[in-house]
Amino acid sequence: MSTIGSVRPAAVIGPLGELLTLDTLPDPATTRWVVRRKAEVVAAVNGGLLSTDEACERYALTLEELVAWQRAIDRAGFQGLRTTRSQHYREAHERRERY
Repeated sequence: MSTIGSVRPAAVIGPLGELLTLDTLPDPATTRWVVRRKAEVVAAVNGGLLSTDEACERYALTLEELVAWQRAIDRAGFQGLRTTRSQHYREAHERRERY
C-alpha cells in the first residue's frame, strides 16, 4: 500500500518567498490577525504543511473564516485580506464578474 497521500512536506514557501515550517508559523495563541499571518496560514494549508482541520483547530478558526481568507487571496491577492478594505475588494470582484 502506498503512503504518498500521507506524506507531509517539512516546509513550504510562504507568501513573501520565505520557508515556512510548523515552528515558524504564527503562534497558535494569535489574536491579532494581520495580513501576513493570515497569508502564512493559507500558504501552509495550500502547501500541505497543515490540513484544513489542523489549521482551524490550531488557530481556533471556523472553516468559513479560513475559506474566506483563501478566497480573498484568490480574488484580490494579499490586499484582499485587509479587513478595512474588504468591502472595496468584494465590490471590485463583483464588478469584474458581471462583465
